[in-house]
Amino acid sequence: MVEIIDAEIVINELQHKGIIHLTEENIDRKRGTTEGQVYILYGESTKKYVLKIDKPENISYTEKFLHTYEEIYLLPKIIFTDPNKKFILYTFIEGETHFNRGSKIQWMTCLARDFINNYKKCSEEEEWGRLGLPRRSWHEFNTYSVRGAYKNLNGILLEDDYMNVMRIVNELSKGEKEEEKHFLHGDTGIHNFVFRNEILRGVIDPSPIVGPVLYDFTYAFCSSPDDLETETLFEAFSHLNNVDIENSRLIMEVIVQMYTRIGVCAKVHPQDLEEYLVAWQYWKAKMQKCLF
Repeated sequence: MVEIIDAEIVINELQHKGIIHLTEENIDRKRGTTEGQVYILYGESTKKYVLKIDKPENISYTEKFLHTYEEIYLLPKIIFTDPNKKFILYTFIEGETHFNRGSKIQWMTCLARDFINNYKKCSEEEEWGRLGLPRRSWHEFNTYSVRGAYKNLNGILLEDDYMNVMRIVNELSKGEKEEEKHFLHGDTGIHNFVFRNEILRGVIDPSPIVGPVLYDFTYAFCSSPDDLETETLFEAFSHLNNVDIENSRLIMEVIVQMYTRIGVCAKVHPQDLEEYLVAWQYWKAKMQKCLF
């Protein structure tokens, strides 16, 4: 785990090099992972920076994603990366995550049109899955995700639900050879979306994945328990380029994503669980139509 003292050393180094100019001791420690921490630094003339201190591999993944998609206006811009990958400094996006986000159809449309549509293909040699945790296939990635959710859902969802979701995972794998690998953000949820005046202004904290474009789209759709109907899904999907699938396939993809999301919710966001369980009944009815 990175010690807090490291932040002071890093900040002093950045100021000494003239990379940033802070106004006194204006530093906010915002949040962190097991390995690292994130700080908001207040500079001159209302300027703000984000300093992320983390394991070198995680800094490398963040840098790679932000550099690959530096032309996307929704992403922060890299200011400086430590040569030893101990930290990265990038621009701060004004707004708030989670709340005051407006309607799902509005921000999903913006996400599809202005973010996901810019995704780039990976070479066939790239392995499926999260960077640093590759999988032999996308089917294996989905299988691990669903099994992980199942462990958190004991007594919450039925055993039959798990079995049926796994049947859908296996069904989806039949078209995997036609799937194109893209370099994805990997964590496109409302906790990583910055909103201002009920408009999507930024996407932060990538956890990159090599996978199909549809993953980040369905992940975003399922990341909040509101507006989880097919009307919202289909309208947002209509703005996604170069993904030509039937609605039935899209529904199956969402069912898998919904199941894994409820698993995460049960463990980390129990306050949303009741709403998700109501939504699950809606999608469970559609799952029955897919399977029987």
